[in-house]
Parts: sequence; C-alpha cells; structure tokens
Amino acid sequence: MPSPRVVIIGAGIVGANLADELTARGWTDITVLDKGPIPLTGGSTSHAPGLVFQTNSSKTMTEFAAYTGRKLAALKRPGFAAFNQVGGLEIATSERRLAELKRRHGWATAWGVEARLVDPAEAKALHPLIDEDIVLGGLHLPGDGLASSVLAVELLRERAQERGATFVGGVQVTGIERAGGRVTGVRTGEDVVPADIVISAAGFWGPALGELVGMRVPLVPMAHQYVRTTPVRELAEQADGVALGGSHVLGTGNSAMLPILRHQDAGLYFRQHGESLGIGSYDHRPIAVGYDELPAVDGSQMGEHSMPSRLDFTPEDFERAFKATKQLLPGLEGVGIADAFNGIFSFTPDGGSLVGESPEVRGFFIAEAVWVTHSAGVAKAVAELLVDGQSATDLHELDVARFEEIQLTDEYVLETSKQSFVEVYDIKHPLEPRQSPRGLRVSPFRARQRELGGFFLEAAGWERPQWYEANRSLLDTLPAEWQAPARDDWSAQFDSPIAAAEAHATRTNVAMYDMTALKRLEVSGPGALRLLQRLTTGQIDKSIGSVTYTLMLTEAGGIRSDLTVARISEDLFQVGANGGQDLDYLTREAADQTAASPAEWVQVRDTTGGTCCVGVWGPRARDLVQPLTPADLTNEGLKYFRAVSTTIAGIPVRVMRLSYVGELGWEIYTSAEYGQRLWDALWGAGQPFGVIAAGRSAFNSLRLEKGYRSWGSDMTTEHDPVQAGLEFAVRPAKGDFVGKAAFEAASGAAPARRLRCLTVDDGTSLVLGKEPVFIDGAPVGYVTSAAFGHTVRKPVAYAWLPGEVAVGDSVEIDYFGTRIPATVQAEPLVDPEMAKIRA
Repeated sequence: MPSPRVVIIGAGIVGANLADELTARGWTDITVLDKGPIPLTGGSTSHAPGLVFQTNSSKTMTEFAAYTGRKLAALKRPGFAAFNQVGGLEIATSERRLAELKRRHGWATAWGVEARLVDPAEAKALHPLIDEDIVLGGLHLPGDGLASSVLAVELLRERAQERGATFVGGVQVTGIERAGGRVTGVRTGEDVVPADIVISAAGFWGPALGELVGMRVPLVPMAHQYVRTTPVRELAEQADGVALGGSHVLGTGNSAMLPILRHQDAGLYFRQHGESLGIGSYDHRPIAVGYDELPAVDGSQMGEHSMPSRLDFTPEDFERAFKATKQLLPGLEGVGIADAFNGIFSFTPDGGSLVGESPEVRGFFIAEAVWVTHSAGVAKAVAELLVDGQSATDLHELDVARFEEIQLTDEYVLETSKQSFVEVYDIKHPLEPRQSPRGLRVSPFRARQRELGGFFLEAAGWERPQWYEANRSLLDTLPAEWQAPARDDWSAQFDSPIAAAEAHATRTNVAMYDMTALKRLEVSGPGALRLLQRLTTGQIDKSIGSVTYTLMLTEAGGIRSDLTVARISEDLFQVGANGGQDLDYLTREAADQTAASPAEWVQVRDTTGGTCCVGVWGPRARDLVQPLTPADLTNEGLKYFRAVSTTIAGIPVRVMRLSYVGELGWEIYTSAEYGQRLWDALWGAGQPFGVIAAGRSAFNSLRLEKGYRSWGSDMTTEHDPVQAGLEFAVRPAKGDFVGKAAFEAASGAAPARRLRCLTVDDGTSLVLGKEPVFIDGAPVGYVTSAAFGHTVRKPVAYAWLPGEVAVGDSVEIDYFGTRIPATVQAEPLVDPEMAKIRA
C-alpha cells in the first residue's frame, strides 16, 4: 500500500520528530516545510532551554517526557548527544512547597518514574551553588535532563531524509488546498505541494495556519524571560568537562554537568551553560505577543541572537527574579548578565498541548503548544494515530476537541492563556477552579441555587454547585455515624461537612441534583440506529423508550467513552456523553456514513445549552414526582432504564429512570426556557417531604459507593472493558461494532490489571486521586478517584492494580509521604442487589 502524501508545516522539534516517527513506520512520502531556514528556523525550538522534566500530574505527559528523553539520548553525533541526562532537582523553600514535592514524588512513583526526596544537605551535594540554609528539601529525578533541540532537529532530519522524507526551508505557506471537505495540498506562493494529510506543527504560528482552514487553534504566543549570566566562578572551576560554547551545532545540552534546578516558589529554573548559568523566569507579568510585534528577520539573517521568536529583554520584569536567584544561589552575587531575551512560547487556556483533526477540513491535523519536554512523545502518539488509527497512550487531555465553543473565543483564550503562564509553577489543588472568567455557562436553576447558598466550582465553563449552605443546619440533626471525620488541610479544600448531610438526605429521603452540565447529544435520521449500533458495544436496537448504558471502543478495544443512549422514537436518540470529544467523534462518523450511504443519513446535534436536567433521587422520590405527572412512575409503569415523554406540573419533560447515586429516581429533562419553573414545581412539591438540593461533592461520594466509573479518571482508551469491570456493557451477540474483535481477543485471557475498589482501613484518612498504591513495599498501581463514603463510613478509592490482586488483599496508598493502609473490596459497596435503585 503506497504511503499517504503527508505535509508537515514546521521543522522545529515537533515537526522533525513527526517526520522521524512517520518514516520509522513506513510512511515515506513526507514533506516538511518551514518559513525559516533549517535547522535554525527561528521558532521556539531555536531558543528553547531544552529542559526535559518528567514529573507531571498527568500520566500521559509524564510518559511523553520520559519517551522524549530516551529517544533523544539515542541521537548522537561523535562526542555529542541530543540529550544530556544531568538529572533534575526541584527544591522547596516553604513548608507548602515541601508538601507539594511529596505530592509530586507520589506522581512520579505512580507513573513509574525514578525519583527520591532529598534533604537540604543532599540537595546541596547535587547542586553545590544553592544555599542549603534556605532550602527545606528537594525532589531529585535522575532521568531528567537537557535536550539540545537544534542538534536534535538536525539528527532527526538526517534520519528521516534517509528514509525518504524531504525538508524544505525558506517557504511561506499561504493556503491549504482542499476538495470535497478534505485537504489536497499546501500552497506556498505559486506552488502547491500535494497532500492527503497536513499536520500543523508550527508552534505559536499555529492559530494563523488554523485560520487557513477555518479552525480555531486556542493558543497565545507569550514572552518568557531567559538570561545567561557572565561566568560564575564555581562553574568555571569545573567547566573543563563540558562543552563551554554550548553552541547549537554542538548541542546546548552538552554544556552542563549540574542538574536542572527548579525553584518554583520563585517561579524560576536554572541550567548550566558551561561556565555560565541560564535562568528562566515565570515570575513576571504575562506578556501576550501579537504577530505584528514579532521581529521581522530574513532567513539569511537568522542566528542565535536574531530570530522572530526572540524579543528584546525587558529588564524591569527581571528585577525580582534576579534578587531571588541570588538569595538561592549566593555565588551569583556580583555576576552580571551576558545575554538576555524574551522568548516566545505557546500557552493555551488550560496549559495543555493541542492535538487533533480539524472539524472543518478532514486530513488537517494540529500538534501545537508542545514544548521540547514532550516533543518526541507527542510526535510518537500522533504518528500512531495516523498510521495505526489510535495512539497507544491516551490523548484525551491533549485533544483540541476538549474545548467548548465559549472556550475558543479570542477573549477567553487570551485571558486564560495568560493565567496559564502565571500558574506554571503554582501549587494547584485538583478541585481548584479558575477565578476568571466565571459565570459563562449556568443552568436555569442558578438563581434558586444561589438563594440556597450554593458553593460553585467550574468545569468546561459550567458553574456546578458542590454543596449548599442552606443545608448546614441539617448537621445539627445528622446521626453521629453519618458525621464526616475531620479532614487534613489539603483534602478539606473545596469541600464541606455539609456534603455528609446531603448524602444522608439522598440515601434516606429525597434530594434534587442539577445535572445540566452533562453533555447531551441528539442523534437522528434514518441512519441513526445503524450509526449507534456500529459505534457502541450495547444493543441499541430496542423498543422506543429504552435506555442503554454502553461503551464506545477504539479498534484496539480501549474505552473511548461511556454513554447512555435513550431511544426516543424510531430514528431519534438522546445520548448522554462525556464531552466535546464524543461530539467530535460521532459527528465525523455520521458524516462519513451519510456520504457513503445518503439514504441512511444521520445528524448529530449538541442540545446541552438549550436543555437542562434535574436528578430527583432518594427513597421518597416517587412520592414527590408522581403527583405532578400523568405518567405512571411505578415499577411496572416505568421500569429501570426506561424513558418517557410526559409533563410535570404542565411542563413538557423527558423522564429517564436512571440513577448515578444508587437510589430510586429519575433524570428529568426539559428545555432551558422551562428550567426554573420545573425546579420550582419540584421544589414546592417536595417541601412536605423535606426535599433538599444536593451538590457534586455528595454526588461523587454516592457514585463511588455504587461503583460507577467516571471516564477520563477511572478509565480511558488505555483500558479495556474487562479490566475496567464494564464487560456487562458489551453485547458481542448484537453483531459487529468498533473494537469487537479486540474485545473478544482480550476476553479470553486473565487481565494483567484491574480497576479495584479500596476502602481505607482507619476510616478517616482521605486521598484525592493519582496517589501511588503499594503492595509489600513496592509500587504496583495508582488511585484514579476517591471520596469519603458517607454511607459506608470510610474513605473509598478506586485504583488500577495488578490483575492477580484479590478482594480482601491489603495495600497501602502513599499520601504526601505517609503510607495509608487500605483493603481491596468487592463492589459495589452499597446495594449490590440493586434493590434500592429498582424499588
């Protein structure tokens, strides 16, 4: 089979890695274009300091960084390598940061990266320039190091060219040719390079290239200060062992022996340049840069000190950083600045990279906002996506489809990308919401929720109540066994004991939950059933009114998403999805099916913004709702996992008998215009029963007690249904579907790992997720999600563990350096007979 014609725009570290990864997989018709000369193109790669540090809260990004280090270390020119494994050292000068280093050590351990916590003396031994008297401790990762980005580009280019790739510098891309909704080529002036696939790896130029196909690339070029000092005496004394010049030809990473040093308390990092020290600072105002503010540098003038991505230094922004530098590194007192500039890097609304295909033009992909740190890993994943149909590493955190429409506006992207710059080294709680912009997406119940003292967090622009202050008085009468234990300061953030009262009310009485923020899609047309049957694992061809919990798999059998699909009429289905990636996937597949078979056309529409949903759950839910509707809500009238269109208090609604808290009840949907009236009708009818409003904190606790998984946290494309305990949602007998062959192959063998339910033995110690799990002192897995189980009176956690681990086995969870004993439990913890939910 001939290689597709691929054009990569951008010959920096990402583009060069892409060409290498694709040609390594047998695709040889690869053309790499850049407006600058190759290898010093003038983009971010050309001035990047080359830090490759692995520790990250994201398993995906940690793996990408580790792969980048391994791959670049194998790229060598006589006497020099593209990666210098000098190690990395993060230090703490505050108790809060010291605790954060323990959390980061937990991430490294969870993701399989070698790391150890060190005391001030050990930190000093690793990096003799530091003042150990102001250092409280450190985190050392021996596998971290320095990439020589321009040398790496050269070596990658040479290897890719040997396999058939072509690199062309000095060409300006002026257009993307297309026909029939697909790319056909890339225009450079009067010339067109034919292409079946185009990948934009242009870094901060990405938004401009996206505009050529009508794709919004949510990225802002931001200036980041970097300084190289005059010679430092201590470095000059030991600099014989390194390449003093640190030129791009020799590889700047080869000019170091000391580990990368990161002083996040001051927003600083340091790396050695022979007898000088490089200082990078995030401790300055966010400086967004427009394309018209970039230096116009002709290709013939391109050099280390002259490039479009290198702006004039603003010394006033560096004053505080230089002062903090000399406090930590007293040997730099009296040292001056030999070179300094404001270098351009890419920042996004959530600080993550951007990978994906344009929804407007098929075959146009982006791989943007990727730093040197993760470059080879991202390139490998994109190559796998193109060649194999999917990445071996889950990409949902990078998928550009993760952003909602409001998050793609210029105003949102600019403000939040600036904030991403400010928060690069901030200590962030996993529940911590952004402070601005807020109030972008609100449910019709918002006014009533505020009257009840709702405490709101934010996700995908939605305001979501966590608990309600109006329920605080319930703590006075809450049974002692339901009272939540005191939490440590970290886990207590963005939580309240009120959640216990709300969970109790749900389990014993009735509560109303705002479920509006959950993504809702409408799939319709004569081909709707065929589409859903082909893309999901469940039997969708059931009677009108049926609701099915099902999965979408990748071809390799990984869990792409989990859905609820309700058959509203013969050719109309309501799909409860996980986010924009599901919408993107279903929309693409619908378009392909429609094009291939017009008689079986199908349309996918996002109805989330125009509708709302309230969950009414608890043993008295039927007492509250039944008098308001002509529909028969008895067990015989509306069985579990059935839906009906009816009215409540005269309001048109769609009622589905579902419950993700494990209690009797319904999800009740209506148009947004009727939302507040629906809330008021339910609230008013519930007063004689003592109905309350309950928030996401109680919801999360209840769903974990019931064993319900959360896609993206508990399972991803890296996990199959058997491993995740979701094989019940797969119906092989229904016929063919995406991932069926892989599922059947995996079903015949014992899984190497399983998602397991744990409870904490002491009944009080909380964990939050992403902590490593140990058996007999060795790390064997990690926590996915956790909460205090108010019904079972102890903390509950789910974790990926080896397949042979059995119910009743003992494990330990590392939480800020403390080992917490826990036990593997059979699940679900609450109502395994499903008696309550089917009452």
